[in-house]
Amino acid sequence: MQEPMNLQGKVVLVTGAGSGLGEATARAFANAGCAVACVEKNQPALERVCEQLRAQNTPCLALPCDVREADAVFAATQSAGERFGHLDILVNCAAIDYTFSIEEMSIDQWDRELAVNLRGPFLFAKAVFPWMRKQGGGHIVNVASTAAVRAWAGASAYHASKWGLLGLSRAGR
Repeated sequence: MQEPMNLQGKVVLVTGAGSGLGEATARAFANAGCAVACVEKNQPALERVCEQLRAQNTPCLALPCDVREADAVFAATQSAGERFGHLDILVNCAAIDYTFSIEEMSIDQWDRELAVNLRGPFLFAKAVFPWMRKQGGGHIVNVASTAAVRAWAGASAYHASKWGLLGLSRAGR
């Protein structure tokens, strides 16, 4: 049986940290003794989570960021790296889901869903690679869901993005 990883003092960057799985992930890493860089587009949600983490003495950096925007992603990653001196773990949790048939879904909704769910993780991976290479390693976790391996009606963009994310994850660097 493998010993659990000691996360004390690690720096974790979590996307989508203002709600849902991203928030739960940020809290779990904080409880494990990590510093947490929280990325979220919704600024009030981001501030709420970071205030709560700081109240429990977790070093926390609030990074308002649209994961679809390359400049914002690279700036957020740079801010986190500079603030904490290193980046050990990236967890790509940010995701959206429009549940419409292809006929009902707009082109803008399709593009937005793939940009958040697939482009965002690609951009963050690209942004953290130099930090992780410089420090000799790190971990990237892409949250894909069961939608990456099975499909159901009315979620074509979600499935396309999550199957793509699984492919990105398996392809490595």
